[in-house]
Amino acid sequence: MHDSDRATQTTPNRVTALANSRLSVAVQPRGPLSELLSFTIGLGAAPSQVERGLAGVQEAADRAVALSPGLVVDEDIQLSLFLLYGLHYGSIPNLEASLEWHPSLIAARLSLEAAFEHEVRSLVDVHEPPAPRRKEVAAWLFRATAPQGPPRLPLFIARSATLEQVRELLIQRSIYTLREADPHSWAIPRLTGTAKAALVEIQSDEYGGGDPKRVHATIFAQTMRGAGLDDTYGAYLDQVPAITLASQNMMSMFGLNRRLLGAIVGHLAAFEMTSSIPSKLYGDGFRRLGFAKDVTWYFDEHVEADAVHEQIAGHDLAGSLAQDRPELLADILFGALACLALDDMAGEHLLGAWQRGESSLRRPATALVADRR
Repeated sequence: MHDSDRATQTTPNRVTALANSRLSVAVQPRGPLSELLSFTIGLGAAPSQVERGLAGVQEAADRAVALSPGLVVDEDIQLSLFLLYGLHYGSIPNLEASLEWHPSLIAARLSLEAAFEHEVRSLVDVHEPPAPRRKEVAAWLFRATAPQGPPRLPLFIARSATLEQVRELLIQRSIYTLREADPHSWAIPRLTGTAKAALVEIQSDEYGGGDPKRVHATIFAQTMRGAGLDDTYGAYLDQVPAITLASQNMMSMFGLNRRLLGAIVGHLAAFEMTSSIPSKLYGDGFRRLGFAKDVTWYFDEHVEADAVHEQIAGHDLAGSLAQDRPELLADILFGALACLALDDMAGEHLLGAWQRGESSLRRPATALVADRR
């Protein structure tokens, strides 16, 4: 059964109710599981409604997994995971905080995570892993993240993207970037020594080095406002597709699960190693369209910052962790390759839609900008 088939099972009166729901952002369910979760964990739900939802949520999660043709692009499952992770982040304020550790919700999350992780692992293949030594691991990561050709999406943004398309890029990126660095910060208390110091150094830069105006998420919010978009976290949640949510959800899964410490470290290493050149091209694209420094600052900041961060992440963070804890080597490499795989899928989704003359969003950006005026 496809997502579209399952979505039709959502009753119209509930869809209408949810559009004006207890949640602080507009969230329409994308299938039975996300519908059930939306009504169960939103603030103000009737106690009887919460009780019924909690009683059936694990069964609904298992059913969603069984029916899914592919979890990475499954709209219902990815929205459901995003809402469950939102309980831990507090990124959507009107999710009921008292339910954060409810056993039924944790059981449902674990069921979804087990299938999601299995599918992500099937997408990558670690070839010729290095010895668990700092220098060798860093060298392997730099080879793995080296460009295999021209960066297609960044080049398109730099040379050809329209105003509507660069707005779509910002909307897609807002799901992570308005909370930039947060998924990786879960790893800090789980590290020691050189690796811990390296992660704190990187994260300190991401959080502005003590200056709230320089927090990267804050700078990105300024970019969104300058492009005529809403910078409220989750404002465009209803518009982004499953692959965008999957990229964020994978980071959350890696970060929240202590057993996946190696994966979140590898993910951050690959993330930093592949940021500098694309950021330069994205900045060029926005300048081509006439945007000033207040909009391009976010991208310009990452050209220099990530050129430094990639060295720290490769050697001091991932390399040192592998050397200190060799049993984590396989997951460090997996996390790096998983980052590349899902980023490629997300990028191809954007390019494919634009090449077909379509929006990459579930609703075009022009309509979203018009709504805000």
